[in-house]
Amino acid sequence: MSEYTLHCFAESGNAYKVALMLELTGQDWQPVFVDFFHGQTRDSQWRETLNEQGEVPVLEHAGQRLTQSALILDYLAERTGQYGPGEEDERREIWRWMLFDNHKFTSYYAMLRFLLCLKQTGETEVTGFLRERAKAAYRVVDAHLANTPFMVGRRLTIADLSLAGYVFMPEDTGIVLSEFSHIEAWKQRLRALPGWKHPYDLMPRTAS
Repeated sequence: MSEYTLHCFAESGNAYKVALMLELTGQDWQPVFVDFFHGQTRDSQWRETLNEQGEVPVLEHAGQRLTQSALILDYLAERTGQYGPGEEDERREIWRWMLFDNHKFTSYYAMLRFLLCLKQTGETEVTGFLRERAKAAYRVVDAHLANTPFMVGRRLTIADLSLAGYVFMPEDTGIVLSEFSHIEAWKQRLRALPGWKHPYDLMPRTAS
Protein backbone atom coordinates (compact mmCIF):
# COMPACT_ATOMS: atom_id res chain seq x y z
CA MET A 1 0.00 0.00 0.00
CA SER A 2 1.31 3.44 -0.93
CA GLU A 3 2.32 5.99 1.67
CA TYR A 4 -0.02 8.64 0.26
CA THR A 5 -3.52 8.13 -1.13
CA LEU A 6 -5.04 10.92 -3.21
CA HIS A 7 -8.79 10.93 -3.90
CA CYS A 8 -9.04 12.74 -7.20
CA PHE A 9 -10.09 12.75 -10.85
CA ALA A 10 -8.13 13.99 -13.85
CA GLU A 11 -10.47 16.83 -14.78
CA SER A 12 -9.91 18.50 -11.40
CA GLY A 13 -7.20 21.14 -11.52
CA ASN A 14 -7.26 21.44 -7.75
CA ALA A 15 -6.47 17.74 -7.46
CA TYR A 16 -3.77 18.15 -10.12
CA LYS A 17 -1.93 20.64 -7.90
CA VAL A 18 -1.47 17.94 -5.27
CA ALA A 19 -0.83 15.08 -7.70
CA LEU A 20 1.89 17.09 -9.42
CA MET A 21 3.52 17.93 -6.07
CA LEU A 22 3.54 14.26 -5.12
CA GLU A 23 4.99 13.28 -8.48
CA LEU A 24 7.67 15.97 -8.63
CA THR A 25 8.86 15.19 -5.12
CA GLY A 26 9.04 11.47 -5.84
CA GLN A 27 6.53 10.31 -3.26
CA ASP A 28 5.03 6.84 -3.05
CA TRP A 29 1.40 7.64 -3.84
CA GLN A 30 -1.66 6.22 -5.48
CA PRO A 31 -4.73 7.93 -6.95
CA VAL A 32 -8.25 6.80 -6.04
CA PHE A 33 -10.81 7.82 -8.65
CA VAL A 34 -13.70 10.00 -7.48
CA ASP A 35 -16.68 9.92 -9.84
CA PHE A 36 -17.54 13.59 -9.47
CA PHE A 37 -19.63 13.85 -12.61
CA HIS A 38 -21.97 11.11 -11.40
CA GLY A 39 -22.48 12.67 -8.00
CA GLN A 40 -20.08 10.76 -5.77
CA THR A 41 -18.99 13.87 -3.84
CA ARG A 42 -22.65 14.68 -3.15
CA ASP A 43 -23.23 11.30 -1.55
CA SER A 44 -23.81 11.62 2.20
CA GLN A 45 -21.63 8.60 3.02
CA TRP A 46 -18.74 9.96 0.94
CA ARG A 47 -18.99 13.29 2.77
CA GLU A 48 -19.17 11.62 6.17
CA THR A 49 -16.18 9.39 5.54
CA LEU A 50 -13.93 11.56 3.33
CA ASN A 51 -14.77 15.25 3.14
CA GLU A 52 -17.77 17.03 4.57
CA GLN A 53 -17.10 19.90 2.16
CA GLY A 54 -17.88 17.62 -0.78
CA GLU A 55 -14.70 18.38 -2.74
CA VAL A 56 -11.50 16.86 -4.05
CA PRO A 57 -8.63 16.64 -3.48
CA VAL A 58 -8.57 14.54 -0.34
CA LEU A 59 -5.14 13.32 0.76
CA GLU A 60 -4.76 10.47 3.22
CA HIS A 61 -1.40 10.10 4.94
CA ALA A 62 -0.19 8.65 8.24
CA GLY A 63 -3.69 8.34 9.66
CA GLN A 64 -4.62 11.89 8.66
CA ARG A 65 -7.14 13.08 6.10
CA LEU A 66 -6.38 16.47 4.55
CA THR A 67 -8.51 18.63 2.26
CA GLN A 68 -8.13 21.96 0.41
CA SER A 69 -5.28 22.03 -2.10
CA ALA A 70 -3.38 24.98 -0.61
CA LEU A 71 -3.30 23.39 2.82
CA ILE A 72 -2.22 20.04 1.34
CA LEU A 73 0.58 21.68 -0.65
CA ASP A 74 1.83 23.38 2.49
CA TYR A 75 1.68 20.08 4.36
CA LEU A 76 3.61 18.25 1.64
CA ALA A 77 6.24 21.00 1.47
CA GLU A 78 6.80 20.58 5.20
CA ARG A 79 6.83 16.78 5.04
CA THR A 80 9.13 16.49 2.01
CA GLY A 81 11.30 19.54 2.60
CA GLN A 82 10.76 20.57 -1.02
CA TYR A 83 9.23 23.63 -2.70
CA GLY A 84 8.38 25.28 0.59
CA PRO A 85 9.53 28.63 1.95
CA GLY A 86 12.97 29.38 3.26
CA GLU A 87 12.53 32.59 5.21
CA GLU A 88 9.38 34.06 6.77
CA ASP A 89 9.18 36.77 4.10
CA GLU A 90 9.15 34.07 1.45
CA ARG A 91 6.40 32.19 3.27
CA ARG A 92 4.20 35.27 3.25
CA GLU A 93 4.86 35.83 -0.45
CA ILE A 94 4.03 32.23 -1.27
CA TRP A 95 0.75 32.48 0.61
CA ARG A 96 -0.02 35.83 -1.03
CA TRP A 97 0.04 34.18 -4.45
CA MET A 98 -1.70 31.01 -3.32
CA LEU A 99 -4.57 33.07 -1.91
CA PHE A 100 -4.74 35.10 -5.12
CA ASP A 101 -4.82 31.82 -7.03
CA ASN A 102 -7.66 30.37 -5.00
CA HIS A 103 -9.73 33.56 -5.05
CA LYS A 104 -9.11 34.70 -8.63
CA PHE A 105 -6.62 32.94 -10.91
CA THR A 106 -7.99 29.43 -10.50
CA SER A 107 -11.51 30.18 -9.38
CA TYR A 108 -12.73 32.21 -12.36
CA TYR A 109 -10.99 30.06 -14.95
CA ALA A 110 -12.11 26.79 -13.37
CA MET A 111 -15.75 27.84 -13.27
CA LEU A 112 -15.59 29.11 -16.86
CA ARG A 113 -14.10 25.80 -18.02
CA PHE A 114 -16.61 23.78 -16.02
CA LEU A 115 -19.64 25.55 -17.46
CA LEU A 116 -18.52 26.09 -21.04
CA CYS A 117 -16.44 23.00 -21.70
CA LEU A 118 -17.53 20.26 -19.31
CA LYS A 119 -21.21 21.10 -18.78
CA GLN A 120 -21.41 22.56 -22.29
CA THR A 121 -23.80 25.38 -21.41
CA GLY A 122 -22.85 27.38 -24.48
CA GLU A 123 -21.94 31.04 -24.31
CA THR A 124 -23.97 32.95 -21.72
CA GLU A 125 -23.74 36.19 -19.76
CA VAL A 126 -22.21 34.18 -16.93
CA THR A 127 -19.47 32.61 -19.07
CA GLY A 128 -18.73 36.01 -20.58
CA PHE A 129 -18.36 37.53 -17.12
CA LEU A 130 -16.16 34.68 -15.92
CA ARG A 131 -13.92 34.93 -18.99
CA GLU A 132 -13.29 38.63 -18.43
CA ARG A 133 -12.51 38.04 -14.75
CA ALA A 134 -10.21 35.15 -15.63
CA LYS A 135 -8.38 37.27 -18.20
CA ALA A 136 -7.92 40.03 -15.65
CA ALA A 137 -6.32 37.55 -13.24
CA TYR A 138 -4.15 36.17 -16.03
CA ARG A 139 -2.92 39.67 -16.83
CA VAL A 140 -1.80 40.12 -13.22
CA VAL A 141 0.15 36.87 -13.22
CA ASP A 142 1.57 37.46 -16.70
CA ALA A 143 2.91 40.87 -15.66
CA HIS A 144 4.44 39.34 -12.55
CA LEU A 145 6.16 36.58 -14.53
CA ALA A 146 7.68 39.16 -16.86
CA ASN A 147 10.21 39.83 -14.10
CA THR A 148 10.76 36.41 -12.51
CA PRO A 149 11.06 32.82 -13.81
CA PHE A 150 8.82 31.48 -11.05
CA MET A 151 6.11 33.00 -8.91
CA VAL A 152 8.34 33.57 -5.87
CA GLY A 153 11.95 34.14 -6.83
CA ARG A 154 14.10 32.00 -9.07
CA ARG A 155 13.05 28.56 -7.87
CA LEU A 156 9.90 26.46 -7.99
CA THR A 157 7.66 26.70 -4.92
CA ILE A 158 4.21 25.52 -3.98
CA ALA A 159 2.96 28.90 -5.23
CA ASP A 160 3.78 27.75 -8.76
CA LEU A 161 2.12 24.38 -8.23
CA SER A 162 -0.99 26.12 -6.91
CA LEU A 163 -1.30 28.37 -9.96
CA ALA A 164 -0.49 25.46 -12.29
CA GLY A 165 -3.73 23.65 -11.46
CA TYR A 166 -5.69 24.52 -14.59
CA VAL A 167 -3.17 26.03 -17.00
CA PHE A 168 -2.47 22.69 -18.73
CA MET A 169 -6.11 21.67 -19.16
CA PRO A 170 -6.73 21.23 -22.90
CA GLU A 171 -10.29 22.54 -23.24
CA ASP A 172 -10.87 25.75 -25.21
CA THR A 173 -12.41 28.40 -22.95
CA GLY A 174 -12.28 31.18 -25.51
CA ILE A 175 -9.24 32.77 -23.87
CA VAL A 176 -6.38 33.38 -26.31
CA LEU A 177 -3.53 31.95 -24.28
CA SER A 178 -0.85 33.24 -26.65
CA GLU A 179 -1.68 36.76 -25.42
CA PHE A 180 -0.08 35.80 -22.09
CA SER A 181 3.44 35.11 -23.31
CA HIS A 182 5.07 35.13 -19.89
CA ILE A 183 2.60 32.56 -18.55
CA GLU A 184 3.24 30.41 -21.63
CA ALA A 185 7.01 30.61 -21.03
CA TRP A 186 6.47 29.70 -17.36
CA LYS A 187 4.40 26.70 -18.44
CA GLN A 188 7.31 25.56 -20.59
CA ARG A 189 9.61 25.77 -17.58
CA LEU A 190 7.18 23.64 -15.60
CA ARG A 191 6.92 21.07 -18.41
CA ALA A 192 10.72 20.78 -18.39
CA LEU A 193 10.80 19.70 -14.72
CA PRO A 194 11.85 16.06 -14.20
CA GLY A 195 8.70 14.11 -13.41
CA TRP A 196 6.21 16.62 -14.87
CA LYS A 197 3.08 14.99 -16.25
CA HIS A 198 -0.09 16.29 -17.83
CA PRO A 199 -3.14 16.06 -15.53
CA TYR A 200 -4.85 13.58 -17.86
CA ASP A 201 -1.78 11.32 -17.66
CA LEU A 202 -1.36 11.63 -13.90
CA MET A 203 -4.84 10.86 -12.54
CA PRO A 204 -7.77 8.64 -13.59
CA ARG A 205 -10.20 10.31 -15.95
CA THR A 206 -13.98 10.07 -15.99
CA ALA A 207 -15.21 7.51 -18.52
CA SER A 208 -17.10 9.05 -21.43
